[in-house]
Amino acid sequence: MSPAGSRATRSVPGASGLMLAVLSAATFGTSGTFASSLIRAGWSPAAAVLARIAVSALLLAVPALLQLRGRWVLLRKSAGKVAAFGLVAVAGCQLFYFNAIERMPVGVALLLEYLGAVLVVGWLWLRHGQRPRRLTVIGAVTAIAGLALVLNLAGSAHLDPIGVMWGLLAAVGLAIYFLLSAAEDAEPVPPIVMAWGGMCVGAVVLAALGWTGMLPMTARASDVEFLGHQVSWVVPVLGLSLVAAVIAYVAGIGAARRLGAKFASFAGMAEVLFAILFAWLLLGQLPSGVQFLGGVFILAGVTLVRIDELKAPRPAPAPAPAGLPGAGDRVPEFADARR
Repeated sequence: MSPAGSRATRSVPGASGLMLAVLSAATFGTSGTFASSLIRAGWSPAAAVLARIAVSALLLAVPALLQLRGRWVLLRKSAGKVAAFGLVAVAGCQLFYFNAIERMPVGVALLLEYLGAVLVVGWLWLRHGQRPRRLTVIGAVTAIAGLALVLNLAGSAHLDPIGVMWGLLAAVGLAIYFLLSAAEDAEPVPPIVMAWGGMCVGAVVLAALGWTGMLPMTARASDVEFLGHQVSWVVPVLGLSLVAAVIAYVAGIGAARRLGAKFASFAGMAEVLFAILFAWLLLGQLPSGVQFLGGVFILAGVTLVRIDELKAPRPAPAPAPAGLPGAGDRVPEFADARR
């Protein structure tokens, strides 16, 4: 294979991974628009999350089971990882975040949650010896500063220590989401199966907490106001489940596997930008100049992290086993994208 052809082959996973990351961030960013209509109509946040996860599990059941035909061993081998994904990355992360926003401004809670990207960098350094290089550090600082500007944290109320604890736990949940999504296996569970299994576990956990009374579960089967119109409560529930969960999680898992946990976690910050964009286009909430500036900072930080990823030295291909001449000359398709 020519060097040009080799470079083209290696660029495909990165390009497709970036498109999936943008799709995931955009669809995650719609969750506030869908959920707010339910909460204004009297739904508790926990009930909205449970409906989101449970309906998502139902929507993913058929495609997941079709992908598992004849390959159930993949799910058995990854049962622990799928359970952890559902318990911590799906149910836990959302639960921690909702507990945080009960005690502090939403912007502060979001900033704490997105510190998960920094936790990913720290974990990769401590666990795998991937010490962050200068561009990654500068990119991280720039992105976090941009996030603070976008969330307009000036003048925030005094922080509640318990709220800070919940926000940091949400950050841990977010970091685990990216790390588990990007984990490399010899035979990885397909993203649809990973998302479906996690949704099933998360739905069972949240339903059990609601049944025991540990989580307030309030839902109303009445029309709700959505984008200035009275619609059935089914409309925002389907949007929250199909768009903000099924598409968002499946695309996010696929992006993390192609880009790696570190870059995928920083790219995920674009969710905040999309949330503000949708609030502007759909709800008429015009962003301020400071928020626009923060968006530029976030994009600059993510770009710096990506440039650092592309400049990182790649391991040499493994030598060809005896009796297989030329095998060592081939570079695995995802070798450079799944570090």
